[in-house]
Amino acid sequence: MNKNVLAAVLTLSAFGAHAAELVGNPQAARDKVAMCIGCHGIADYRTAYPEVYRVPKLGGQPARYLANALHEYKNGNRRFETMRAIAVSLSDQDIADIAAYYSAQSPNSADNPVK
Repeated sequence: MNKNVLAAVLTLSAFGAHAAELVGNPQAARDKVAMCIGCHGIADYRTAYPEVYRVPKLGGQPARYLANALHEYKNGNRRFETMRAIAVSLSDQDIADIAAYYSAQSPNSADNPVK
């Protein structure tokens, strides 16, 4: 097996094992999602900088998908500078909490229904 492929598999396995240990708490995320709502809480919102990008609503997305996306922004594998700047400030527990929060909603949920 190629060394790079082996390293990637080992990294993903280690991440998967660590991520499986974390349990997201939607209640704990209530105060963590304020900056998310600024973009993701606006229907049909599009960014203008650094490029035009349609900002998706997060409610109802699977927790695993949301957590993986945030981790990918954090480690630089997913590229959007605004999201990277936010993701690098989040702990693994913050990411699990935010993912649990949004996965417990539906696409039509109010921006912050659990206040």
